Amino acid sequence: MRCQVRLRVVWLLVVIGAISLSSGAWSLTETDDALQIEITRKGAGKQVVLSQGAREWFMLIEVTPDNAVILKQEKDHERYLVDESETHDRPMTADDVDAAITDYINSVKTRVWKK
Repeated sequence: MRCQVRLRVVWLLVVIGAISLSSGAWSLTETDDALQIEITRKGAGKQVVLSQGAREWFMLIEVTPDNAVILKQEKDHERYLVDESETHDRPMTADDVDAAITDYINSVKTRVWKK
């Protein structure tokens, strides 16, 4: 009887985890320096929001069949320090999007840890 209950609990946890991942939103993760990271799928692109206290970094990659647009913002309290966009004349692949998101996260982490 206990084995069946454990098996059902494990199965339920696997189903909940699969539903969470397939929704396109990953939970917040927190690094040692209280840097919170949230990644969300946006159609064929992705969005990442990093925050630490009153500071926030944002990157959105929108991918269409014809092009890709990358928006980057950085703000401290309500003051925008960076607000820029790039338009690429071709769509980005899923690997391109993942690489750009990873590079952005790593660059923010590097700047945060240097301060």
